[in-house]
Amino acid sequence: MKKKVLIGLSGGVDSSVAAYLLKKQGYDVIGITMRLCSEIDVSQDAKKIADKLKIPYYILDLRNKFNRVVIDYFANEYMNGRTPNPCAMCNKFIKFEEMLDKAKELGADYIATGHYAKIQEYNGRYIITAAEDERKDQTYMLYGLTQNILRHVLMPCGEYSKSEIREIAKEIGLEVHNKKDSMEICFIPDNDHGKYIKNFKKGKVKQGNFIDKNGKKIGKHKGIIYYTIGQRKGLGLALGKPAYVIDIRSKTNEVVIGDEDEIFKDTLIAKDVNFIPFTKLENSMEVEAKIRYSTSKSKATITILPDKRVKVKFKDKQRAITKGQCVVFYSQDLLIGGGIINEVI
Repeated sequence: MKKKVLIGLSGGVDSSVAAYLLKKQGYDVIGITMRLCSEIDVSQDAKKIADKLKIPYYILDLRNKFNRVVIDYFANEYMNGRTPNPCAMCNKFIKFEEMLDKAKELGADYIATGHYAKIQEYNGRYIITAAEDERKDQTYMLYGLTQNILRHVLMPCGEYSKSEIREIAKEIGLEVHNKKDSMEICFIPDNDHGKYIKNFKKGKVKQGNFIDKNGKKIGKHKGIIYYTIGQRKGLGLALGKPAYVIDIRSKTNEVVIGDEDEIFKDTLIAKDVNFIPFTKLENSMEVEAKIRYSTSKSKATITILPDKRVKVKFKDKQRAITKGQCVVFYSQDLLIGGGIINEVI
């Protein structure tokens, strides 16, 4: 009997080709689109793909849960002077969990996505390693996945480069072969997160003071949600020298301005840490770590602390380590795990 797999279809080229590849490999493929927000509806595009591939198709409305778990979190983090990563939170608490529940309901053995990453079994555990296409590798966003989920996940795009995926889509006649990659934050189509949060938190975003590190007022800011650590552009300050955001104080509604060298730090504390190749960290471990999706890996040592926290000490200072972002650990191509940056030392 064919193994059934439920694949998340976004209407984009990656998930579309992933569905095709799984069908070609002999799986009984079912398509599903998760409706996460009212701002964007990709179901029509996804339905076209399902029809083209001759696979059954469902829509799963998760807007209420997404609003509660991701959007509330996103807005509250910014209101607290932090810079969150909504995609990692969505992967951890919504996409994979909800898809797996639906898969079981439909009698499917696996779930699949168009992510660029590789999942394999090693020594009785499921591990995640980097995709063939290093430039498209998405392991950073997957650090929160647990063994219970990973044992059911397939990611066929991890074996291909992006250009190969586009070529396959073209060969099989998919209109999406040259479709642009999706935006970073799906529920903010115009990418103006400040405007979005201001509307979401009606009346709660207040102007406040820019101050220097000695507490001296040097200007007015339009609300702490508009700023992040290391920011230089859009401050509207004329100080006669470059100015950078070095701290955000939500309790006093202040944004602290300083020099560029003050945003370089080498130590952080991460919370809500998840490990993938092992259950827990027994001893200090040398790793390579990334403090945001777009940065390169840097050498660091991780040490376990109480309450699922980890201390991360980098060999070299990192630019603009930011509370609320994810720090993710690697050993060469192997994803070790990660957590949320909670303190910067």
